[in-house]
Amino acid sequence: MDIQEYFARISYRGSHNKPDLATMSDIFQHHIQAVPFENLSIHCGESIELDLEATYNKIVRKKRGGWCMENNYLLSWVLKTLGYDVTLLGSRVYVPELDAYPDEMDHLLLQVELDGKSYIVDGGFGMAYQLWQPMELISGKDQPQTPGVFRFQEESGTWYLEKVKRKQCVLNQSTSASHNVENEVCRRVYLFTLQPRDIEEFRGCNAHLQTAPDSLFVTKSICSLQTADGIRALVGWKFTEIKYNYKDNMDLVEIRIIADEEMEETLKEKFNITLDKKFVPVNTSRLSLF
Repeated sequence: MDIQEYFARISYRGSHNKPDLATMSDIFQHHIQAVPFENLSIHCGESIELDLEATYNKIVRKKRGGWCMENNYLLSWVLKTLGYDVTLLGSRVYVPELDAYPDEMDHLLLQVELDGKSYIVDGGFGMAYQLWQPMELISGKDQPQTPGVFRFQEESGTWYLEKVKRKQCVLNQSTSASHNVENEVCRRVYLFTLQPRDIEEFRGCNAHLQTAPDSLFVTKSICSLQTADGIRALVGWKFTEIKYNYKDNMDLVEIRIIADEEMEETLKEKFNITLDKKFVPVNTSRLSLF
């Protein structure tokens, strides 16, 4: 870990001498605004390796993004390097269309013990359910953040993450079906336990998610990046920009369709991503990411 090279990648110029909550939160904020959540490798004919050196090279040196097992694995290395007490955890992501959680864990997140408290750090969820700050691991407490109000609910050792949603003002309704029917007030995001995990336990999941025909990541090409006041997302050919809480507890949503010839420029301009191989956009799944 070349910590200065990583800091340059996320444009972090703050202090890192003391492993405290303020420093961790600041680094985390810089990471999610610099490193996209994306699965573009799958749609460029590349494989996603569960290897720290490969992930570091991809995200830090090639200025790419990654999915949870890349972003959070790299973040765990960063935080450990800075002296934080970090544990890997596994979770199962809620599928609203099925009103169910998968049988096997499909998401990697981090638990950080700090000053007698426990925090969940998750820099690898992306889209509109990306945390903007570490969350204290406490059940039933609303924890307001810029994207909305998040909270944990604990039942018999299983923890559930929820997000209270705002209303949305969609500027161009004709390009969006999902936003029109999305009337949830609260969205379940994922469940997890506090059982420590080893990265080896995610190898099967890492392979399955990039090869299974019904995997969300196979049926959708996804790239999202948190901005100063919202998010940008490119799913298939649909480019969405959201400005959080622009008025009266309402998010402003703007959507447009990107032509194939605009893809390369859009990825560079909006996400600072330049791909080595030909990118083939995909969006055949009906699963909603918002």
